[in-house]
Amino acid sequence: MSGFGFSIPTGGSAAFMRPKFSTTIGTNIGLGNGHLFLYPKLSLHVFGYDNALIGKNSNYELEKGRATTYLLNVALGYRKIVRSFAFYGFLGGGGGFVLTPRIMVSQETNMAVLNNKTNHMGIIEPGAGIEYNIGGANVFIETSYMHGIGNIGNRPFNAIPVTIGIKPNLSRAFRKKK
Repeated sequence: MSGFGFSIPTGGSAAFMRPKFSTTIGTNIGLGNGHLFLYPKLSLHVFGYDNALIGKNSNYELEKGRATTYLLNVALGYRKIVRSFAFYGFLGGGGGFVLTPRIMVSQETNMAVLNNKTNHMGIIEPGAGIEYNIGGANVFIETSYMHGIGNIGNRPFNAIPVTIGIKPNLSRAFRKKK
């Protein structure tokens, strides 16, 4: 599956992050003949970012920067199919890192150096979605709540990604022919 959308920072994250672009790539792996599935996915979220922290690696505040997340999540999900629609929910965990910009200005050379700080963190992510079958593929919309287990600059990370996209039906390719 592949999707695109945006991610809305919530809670304490809304004070220093703004929604921008997000994309997700993953797959749903059916478990047995039931409704359960395994859902590994890689998410990339880009946020507008304001850094009000001044420290040893940044001596100025930064406005209108950009923070980027690279997160890998593995979830267990449940799917209920009703005609051409499938409704599903999932709960998973994973981790990755968030790159946040820092700026250092040298007073002697009047040179500004922009670098990124890498913030490693785990995440917990419950979510839900709806799929519509269009033959060999499904069009979907999905949302979740990402809760970071850790902080970005002593502030919490929480976001609600909203993704729309397409999921090809690969199960036909793996079925044994009789």
